[in-house]
Amino acid sequence: MTAVEQEGFYMEKDMFEKFAAFMDANRGKRKFMQSVDLAVNFANVDFSKQDNRLNLEIMLPNGKGRESKIMIFSDDKNINSKALQYGAKIVPGSEIPSITNDKARINELIHYELAAEPRLMPAIAKSLGQFLGPRNKMPKPLVGNFDSIIGSMGKLVYVRNKGKYLPTVHCVVGNEKMSNDNIAANIDEVLSAIAKKVGKQNLKSAYVKLTMSEPFRLI
Repeated sequence: MTAVEQEGFYMEKDMFEKFAAFMDANRGKRKFMQSVDLAVNFANVDFSKQDNRLNLEIMLPNGKGRESKIMIFSDDKNINSKALQYGAKIVPGSEIPSITNDKARINELIHYELAAEPRLMPAIAKSLGQFLGPRNKMPKPLVGNFDSIIGSMGKLVYVRNKGKYLPTVHCVVGNEKMSNDNIAANIDEVLSAIAKKVGKQNLKSAYVKLTMSEPFRLI
C-alpha cells in the first residue's frame, strides 16, 4: 500500500504526484543530508486557551531517516542493559547535578533524545529543568515497557506551540534519502494527529520543505 492509498489525512493522487516531483527536483542539491520539514498553519484556533494548545508526541511510521542519538539517565541495571543494546549513552544519577555547571555537557543534551529512570526525574528537573524545559527537551520517563520506549525514541517527533502561542507549528518528517511514499506516510501521520486535536477544518495550510529548498504547499 502506498502513501496515497492509506486511510487518514492522506494526499490525493494528483497532490502526491506534485509532491513527489518537488522532492525529486530538490534531492541531492547540497553537500549535506537535507532534512524534510513540515509546517502547519492554523485558522480559528485560540492557542492562548490551555485546552487548545498542541503538545503532541507522534510516532513517525517510517522514522526520520537517520539514527537518533539517545541518552538515558539511569542507575537501573535492567534499563541500562537494554539501553546499551540501542547504542544509548548512559548517565548515572550521581552525575546529574554536575552537568549544570558544565557548559559543554549541558549543551550536548540538545543533540540527544532523552529518557530517564522515573525516580531520577525530580533531580533532573531541579538541576536541568531550567535549561531543558524551555527547549522542550525534558527526558521521557521510562515507565512500563521501557524496552519499547527506548526502541521507539528515534521515531518520535513532538508538535508543540511555541512563543506566544503563534498559529503555526513545525516538525521534521524525514530526510531526502527516504522514498516519497515513506515521507508522505510520515506527513499523513502528523497531519492526522494534529487534525484530531484541532479539527481538520482549522488547518489553514501546510507546507513541506527541504533544509535549503523553497517550501511546497500541500494544503
